[in-house]
Amino acid sequence: MVATISTYKYHFKVEGKIVRIGITGDLERRERQLQQHRGWAKGHIVRVGKITSRDAAIAWAMEQEAKGKPVRL
Repeated sequence: MVATISTYKYHFKVEGKIVRIGITGDLERRERQLQQHRGWAKGHIVRVGKITSRDAAIAWAMEQEAKGKPVRL
């Protein structure tokens, strides 16, 4: 079975600080959603790596979480 390549990994930054790490299928939509959080209106998404499979992106996010980073799936 071939994995579908459709998921982005990202850091969401506010004033240069990473406040959220996650995965999404639509970076622009996710950025708009995160900007709705109080104090995050000026934040922006930075794509991490290349587009990948959902399974690989989840594994990456779990690794980040294990390192104590602010992950939300």
